[in-house]
Amino acid sequence: MSNALTLRSVTISIGDRRLVSDLDLVVEPGTVATIMGPSGSGKSTLISFIGGHLEPRFHATGKILIGNDDVTELPPERRGIGVLFQDDLLFPHLSVGANLAFGLAGSTAGRESRRARITEALEEADLSGFADRDPATLSGGQRARVALMRTLLAGPRALLLDEPFSKLDSDLRRDFRRFVFGRAIAKRLPILLATHDFTDAKAALGPILRLAPL
Repeated sequence: MSNALTLRSVTISIGDRRLVSDLDLVVEPGTVATIMGPSGSGKSTLISFIGGHLEPRFHATGKILIGNDDVTELPPERRGIGVLFQDDLLFPHLSVGANLAFGLAGSTAGRESRRARITEALEEADLSGFADRDPATLSGGQRARVALMRTLLAGPRALLLDEPFSKLDSDLRRDFRRFVFGRAIAKRLPILLATHDFTDAKAALGPILRLAPL
């Protein structure tokens, strides 16, 4: 069974304003689809709806499926959808390793198994030996890589990217974008990127959906 991320007839509005209208989209595993539009066009709102974090002031209809599973009414923690945001959202009171442990899927049992997964994730992010580091001592790029690995350690079936590159300078942005796309595609995840930057969309190499400004 394909684990595509599918949106069926998704409509989102706030008051009498419609942000998204009758949207149908299929994102296949290993593909990065892009939602483009200026600030206020509804990109992050659509990401919030898919992830299960839509604010009550918005009204949404339509279906969200992963494979054949309808996750529309499930709480966020049961949807199997990972989200990477503009900010890394690392816990400042936890070490790098403890931040990664927080993301570990419940199926990883036992101290040694969990420690091995964390070590492997750090190696994959070129951060070997950083488990005991304070996140505050990391560079912006290093923090971003930890945030991605924490998200992937949860074992998501789909990945949402909400402007995760926007706060990085051009060189770091290019490198981190390549890192994110490479890791997620290798795991055969359907990936949906929200961005206002065409260079991000072009690098994604997948379908582009443009939302009109309000």
